[in-house]
Amino acid sequence: MAIALRPDFDSLSLRLAARASDDPNQVRRLLALAAIYDGSTRREAAAIGGVTLQIVRDWVLKFNASGPEGLIDRKAPGKPSLLDGKHRSALAEIVESGPIPAIHGVVRWRIIDLCQWLWEEFQISVSKQTLSRELRAMNYRKLSARPRHHAQAAGAIEEFKKSSQPSWTRLRRVSGLIPTL
Repeated sequence: MAIALRPDFDSLSLRLAARASDDPNQVRRLLALAAIYDGSTRREAAAIGGVTLQIVRDWVLKFNASGPEGLIDRKAPGKPSLLDGKHRSALAEIVESGPIPAIHGVVRWRIIDLCQWLWEEFQISVSKQTLSRELRAMNYRKLSARPRHHAQAAGAIEEFKKSSQPSWTRLRRVSGLIPTL
């Protein structure tokens, strides 16, 4: 026994909804269901939609539950995240505070180190790619600071930076030997 379609729609209203839709898959589904309202068999509706009878049955169930909006393709939910809010907050805290070399055995966090930390703390096995995606979603980027010696004087680098062009290049430009860009 075939599942009946909703009584509050008819063939004309489905064809109008198909004309107004921008989703080609929804249009195909609406036209197949409009054929059923016109008296066609489910097999003929399946031929119109280019699908099997089982899929037409699924379309009827979705249409009966949600109307024409139920026939729009939605993004699949996908696999749920391994990390929840508690894990993310702990991860953000450890990233912000940085590693303690005596405890963590590293001087800077790498993705693989954070994967190992997650396993030690929560027994969650996360791949490097997944953790990288999670950190990016938390607005962290894979940045590496330029190494600095612990005994380096604060202004030592600024003293050695060149602050202006050497005077001999300015003289040659003024005299016309070097073309200006």
